[in-house]
Amino acid sequence: MALAKRFEELEVWQTARELTRQVYAVSNKGEFARDFGLRDQLRRAAVSIMSNIAEGFESGTHPLFIKFLGYAKGSAGEVRAQLYVALDAGYLAPEEVAALQDMAKKCSGQLTRLILYLQAHPTAVREDGVAYETNVST
Repeated sequence: MALAKRFEELEVWQTARELTRQVYAVSNKGEFARDFGLRDQLRRAAVSIMSNIAEGFESGTHPLFIKFLGYAKGSAGEVRAQLYVALDAGYLAPEEVAALQDMAKKCSGQLTRLILYLQAHPTAVREDGVAYETNVST
């Protein structure tokens, strides 16, 4: 796995960003846009995935990064749950829900693989031109 210097380089963050973009798009239409509670909860959960990935990465510590990735994974589950509510309320078509849930599952799987990788490997913290190897066990 290549060492990322910025959280924006992480494929899982890019997936979370696209999921968030799509959640905002579908929740901005019709009756869904007027259900402020559900709309806002779903949006917050999606934003939480990408935010927790970024916050953990920027923490600069191996254990905190893993912890925040776990929070992001929980938020991916919350997105999937909220999508069922939107489906049951008739705000989204089954195909829309399936596509968004697939993306949330993809994100969750990427998070799982990244967590397992980080648990199995020592981390490197990089600054421009300098690498610090650490052997922090979790």
